[in-house]
Amino acid sequence: MRHACSPREASRRAGAVGLAALVAVLACGTLSIPQERKLGEDANREIRQQVKLLRDRVVHDYVAHLGAGIVAAAGPQPFEYEFHVVEDDQINAFALPAGFIYVHTETILKARNVSELAGVIGHEVGHVARRHIAQNYNRQRSTGLLHQVAVIGAGVAGGSTAAGAVNLLGGLAGVAYLNTFGREAEADADAFAVDVLPRAGYDPRGLVTFFDTLAREGGAGVPSFLSSHPAPEDRIQATSARIAAAHLPAGLRTSDGGRLEIIQQRIRLLAGEGGSGSKR
Repeated sequence: MRHACSPREASRRAGAVGLAALVAVLACGTLSIPQERKLGEDANREIRQQVKLLRDRVVHDYVAHLGAGIVAAAGPQPFEYEFHVVEDDQINAFALPAGFIYVHTETILKARNVSELAGVIGHEVGHVARRHIAQNYNRQRSTGLLHQVAVIGAGVAGGSTAAGAVNLLGGLAGVAYLNTFGREAEADADAFAVDVLPRAGYDPRGLVTFFDTLAREGGAGVPSFLSSHPAPEDRIQATSARIAAAHLPAGLRTSDGGRLEIIQQRIRLLAGEGGSGSKR
């Protein structure tokens, strides 16, 4: 006997259909700009139901303003970017197709200065601007990736499979699903950040010092941000060499006058209150 499904179940099934339908798109070749935009919008709607957003206007606006400055410095883009903050104690950040970028609160808390946080965001913007998702889907369309998409689409109602969908659709932690995506795309995103951050006024050496943080965290158990990336030592070496060759101008920012520290304290206070705060 068939039963009418609840609105939430219907929404989940619709998400599953959308993800499963992606198989047909991928089989046809590289995602077009409109296809990537539609995929990003659909994935963003689903993921917002699965992650715990830090719904605090002050924190959100700080990250969004930082991201918008980096996007502007990158030049004309085919996508409109959105920045969101996820309440999570894992160091991580990920980009969905078409410019939906999520930063974990732990990443913000671990940043020792604004140039480190800008480095992480710049890296994520690089994944979107260089269209790594579309390129990688095209390379992987003849592999088992399409089967993984279908499996995730069919089971998206479950918590663990929903998390897999988040990872699959472009987040840094999701590179584990896309092995050939790893070093090539990560190095390209690092290079993008080194090139763009100075134009936004930030010192790109913050990206290197944040790698140091990742390496230290890895000593006690590798964080998800690191689990599918090239080793921090390799990235430090490659990124440092690129910075040395860049002839950076003087006066690049590593500090924003204490605003990051205020945001970090606000996150700690909100976490102590069970994540409550002003709503957006």
